Amino acid sequence: MLSLDPLGPEWDCPLGSKDLEEEEGPWGGGSGLPPPGCFPGSWRHDVGLDCKGASEGADAQAWTVHYYSLLQSCLQQAGLPETQDRSQAPRTGCPGAEVTLCILGSPSTFLSVLLEAGVQSPGNMLLCLSPAWLTKVPAPGQPGEAALLVSKAVSFHPGGLTFLDDFVPPRRATYFLAGLGLGPGWGREAAELARDLTCPTGASAELARLLEDRLLTRRLLAQQGNVAVPATLAFTYKPPAPLRGGDASPGLRLVELNGKEGQETLVKEEVGAFLHSEALGDALQVAVKLSGWRWRGRQALRLYPRAEQGPVVDTVLALLEKLEEEESVLVEAVCPPARLPFAGSPPPGPELALRICAVVCRTQGDRPLLSKVVCSVGRGDRPLRHQSSLPRTLEAALAQCGLAEASQVAIVRQRVKAAAEAALAAVLTLEAGLSAEQRGGRQVRTDFLGVDFALTVAGRELTPVALELNGGLCLEACGALEGLWAAQRPGLAAEEAAATPLVETMLRRSARCLMEGKQLLLLGAGGVSKKFVWEAARDYGLKLHLVESDPNHFASQLVQTFIHFDVTEHRRDEENARVLAELVRARGLQLDGCFSYWDDCLVLTALLCQELGLPCNPPAAMRLAKQKSRTQLHLLCRRGPPWPAPSLYAVPCCPLESEADVDRAVCQVPLPGVMKLEFGAGAVGVRLVKNASQCREHFSRIARDLQAEADHPGIGLGWGNAMLLMEFIEGTEHDVDLVLFGGRLLAAFVSDNGPTRLPGFTETAACMPTGLAPEQEAQLVQAAFRCCLGCGLLDGVFNVELKLTGAGPRLIEINPRMGGFYLRDWILELYGVDLLLAAAMVACGLRPALPAHPRARGHLVGVMCLVSQHLQALSSTASPETLQALHDQGLLRLNLLEEALVPGEYEEPYCSVACAGSSPAEARHRLLGLCQGLGIDGPHYPVAYFLSHFK
Repeated sequence: MLSLDPLGPEWDCPLGSKDLEEEEGPWGGGSGLPPPGCFPGSWRHDVGLDCKGASEGADAQAWTVHYYSLLQSCLQQAGLPETQDRSQAPRTGCPGAEVTLCILGSPSTFLSVLLEAGVQSPGNMLLCLSPAWLTKVPAPGQPGEAALLVSKAVSFHPGGLTFLDDFVPPRRATYFLAGLGLGPGWGREAAELARDLTCPTGASAELARLLEDRLLTRRLLAQQGNVAVPATLAFTYKPPAPLRGGDASPGLRLVELNGKEGQETLVKEEVGAFLHSEALGDALQVAVKLSGWRWRGRQALRLYPRAEQGPVVDTVLALLEKLEEEESVLVEAVCPPARLPFAGSPPPGPELALRICAVVCRTQGDRPLLSKVVCSVGRGDRPLRHQSSLPRTLEAALAQCGLAEASQVAIVRQRVKAAAEAALAAVLTLEAGLSAEQRGGRQVRTDFLGVDFALTVAGRELTPVALELNGGLCLEACGALEGLWAAQRPGLAAEEAAATPLVETMLRRSARCLMEGKQLLLLGAGGVSKKFVWEAARDYGLKLHLVESDPNHFASQLVQTFIHFDVTEHRRDEENARVLAELVRARGLQLDGCFSYWDDCLVLTALLCQELGLPCNPPAAMRLAKQKSRTQLHLLCRRGPPWPAPSLYAVPCCPLESEADVDRAVCQVPLPGVMKLEFGAGAVGVRLVKNASQCREHFSRIARDLQAEADHPGIGLGWGNAMLLMEFIEGTEHDVDLVLFGGRLLAAFVSDNGPTRLPGFTETAACMPTGLAPEQEAQLVQAAFRCCLGCGLLDGVFNVELKLTGAGPRLIEINPRMGGFYLRDWILELYGVDLLLAAAMVACGLRPALPAHPRARGHLVGVMCLVSQHLQALSSTASPETLQALHDQGLLRLNLLEEALVPGEYEEPYCSVACAGSSPAEARHRLLGLCQGLGIDGPHYPVAYFLSHFK
């Protein structure tokens, strides 16, 4: 069992060494009561901090009051309004259907997370100031696990607004993060609340015990992450399992003791050898300290000159008497501060030392991402502590120490980034090998880490050396730096908040929590390009029931229920919806939602949802968006307020059902124009026409070649082969993928398309995120949003194709479903947002848990491969097997869109091949070289030209 008993802050070792206190834990030291009133301020004190139905002792009440005052002091210093008490009017809400991010911890530690989450998910970030405000209840059907209910909390909203709220009934947490530590306060209660929860949990006492063991983490970082750590000699008594056996680590010497007494000779030999070893490098001092959960932040360290072997041995022997099982005594090198500037004579005055604090977060795909670096500067002859100096940026700290050259600063930053991200990667690898019991619960993961570095010289290079893992204090340091900036610049930009990626992870894990076990009916399985659906559904714990026309579709074996039903005859959609509703009822399916990402099934899905009483857009809105000419003509009539009206984005067009319609259309629509299928998809049959003769010729060709579903499955011919003629609009082409809920725009992702190979309009190339100026990007997003609203599309994930002209955005078409081809994959890779999961949440009537301002983590540039242009390459140098191997190696990103290498006059792209980069130029350069090497680039398919739009 984990001991959380308070411990004395010192040990009585009567040695004449230099004692330096380690940094305190989050609850301070001393007695079991908080410090006496130390928060001068004018806020109200007559607030309702008691929680109905929960009893607290006097000590617990004192801590609740202490943390409430601490919160008000933090808000006051940040220039934010005082918390408003509205607990007398309880919030009702929708328990079980809301994102509920809950933190139990010190307001000062987590303030940056609380404020950022208040922006990203207004009203859903809850700070509990007492464990009594939380309750664990057994989870039905999940033995040994419990749901966490929040009865009272401080809720956070945009602009730093906070409210003290009661919740009746209590809200069910979808994410829980507890500040865990030793000392007085909530340590024991927080550890128990975090254990074995059904909701995602960002910390546990079990993991904290591992990560607070400096010996364990140093060995982990050195072996798994190849991160530099101080040279260390460790004497350990009955070490924990992760430290037993294994390979030796460079600079780390582990001595396992059989007992705590009679070790004088062994200690003297080991200390002597260590002090004279090359592993210490230029270190002039060593520190002696205890390592283990019990001693974290609760001791003094002793510093000795490296030459004084006797006092070091005496201190080690004295400390051995205090060891318990799984604890260690460490003798470690004190990293000498780097003399800056690196070349030349040092500046006059005391030598300055740098302590670098890095916060790194777990993002989509369990990938570490450095979010912020904060530094402390102090005298080089004494160790730097958290909260003992003002936080500052890396650039400012290095400049103060004499290093201001931009390229050298960039090198230091890159090395800190690599080391910090490697540290979290090593921790995640460790966790992956632990059982749920060892982690403290099935849903426990480490979502952020603080890494403290010293900056020293190793091998004539400036090198960050990892001293310890220190989540809460590093996060608090970043928050303090942001607070200093915010005081001067109110409204801190999202990209400057250390907590942004952490909050995004909280929301992502909350979405999984809300959707786990949901029963969804899916209409239309799609082809090979939608294979990701089945893997994602399994990963998210969704229970899918599939309606599909092909009785032998591979997905029939991957779902809970398979219903074979012909969904291709759309003239009978209303009748088919009634029949399907009866089939669903006859099978006793208890559905939470119904949706489709397949063009052919969108109207049928809306009709079926209407029959079953499930959330969906009105069938009339789906019909309007599905028929391209109706979309444009309807929007052209939407001229009323609010301005700008949707009519500004619509393009003149004319529907074509007969040759007579063609003759009439060329008199109404300016030429050149674009002819396309009314219900088409994938740009099949789309063509630039310059005169009436070409219009008639293309209409006759389509009427002859594409008559029924069998002629080209999956492009909407079950609706017929009617066409339209619309004005050709000059400009760059873009996709805008939107997430709407209740008519509100939750997220938008803009990508750029390369020039098409006229007279056809098959896509050639794409880039994400957009390279447009922010104002142009915003114009496109608003155009897409207003066009969707103008058609009555209020809920769902939609793909809107537009052109940006000299006069602003113009609508090409609305696809009232998730974007196809590579779009879902790219958005997930760059932004960590899964459009499939968002669509599933909307289908269940749940607001998608999305970040308010998702930031791209890089750039992707890709080209399409066409069988008609690349058959030889796709059969040799760029075979599917070769492309997949390069994808698996991380050299390209492959999205397979078709299975068969069959050329045809009316074709869709076979695959998308993309490269990533830290800039569009880097991604573009990699892609062009790859395409040239694979034979994708050529005179008849000039990739460089297709990528020219992205400069």
